[in-house]
Amino acid sequence: MSIADRIHSLRKLKGISQEELADRIGVSRQAISKWESEQSLPELDKIIIMSDYFEVTTDYILKGIEPIEQAKEKTALNANVFLTSATFLNVIGFILSCAIWYDRQTAVAIAIGLTLMAMGCLNFGVGIANATKNVEKAKRTFWVVNIWLLTFIPFSLIYNGLFGRTLAPYPMIFDSIIAFSAFFLLYIGLCFYVTLTQVRRLRRKENQNNAKTILK
Repeated sequence: MSIADRIHSLRKLKGISQEELADRIGVSRQAISKWESEQSLPELDKIIIMSDYFEVTTDYILKGIEPIEQAKEKTALNANVFLTSATFLNVIGFILSCAIWYDRQTAVAIAIGLTLMAMGCLNFGVGIANATKNVEKAKRTFWVVNIWLLTFIPFSLIYNGLFGRTLAPYPMIFDSIIAFSAFFLLYIGLCFYVTLTQVRRLRRKENQNNAKTILK
């Protein structure tokens, strides 16, 4: 990428026209057009002004050399990737477990569901340990979403084991409607508690960050 390409790219990222950039730098629109078409090169003082305006280094405009921090940012592992893949595995595990059990009533259904969910949690745990971007937010989002998936089958197994003989991945309706209702009240209550706790933590963290920004 040439100097002309970098100036053009930075201007587009900023969302401004050649005229607006020209006004900012103190040159004519034709000068900007010539820089971007490689008909001429900007003077050093103009490069310094552009580096301040675009918030990049002069080395980047002249040579395409990015600061170490920016280079690391581009290569940083995004925790949201592991959040998405882990949640996908958990959803598939839950759906397959319920679908297979409904069709065949076999313990394999439970094993498949729990195995996929364990893989999802392992994937997230390993990924988040190596990620360097959006880590805290991904952790909170993981629990807010996945608590509803990860607790349903274990809760169902406990419920079915206590009030019946069939260990299904979802609660079976037995003689006691009260027990069946209690199952969902306990399940929903726990999930809502975890969800609200994580949301409050996220808001508290955002408020702390905003306060630090204001103080700066």
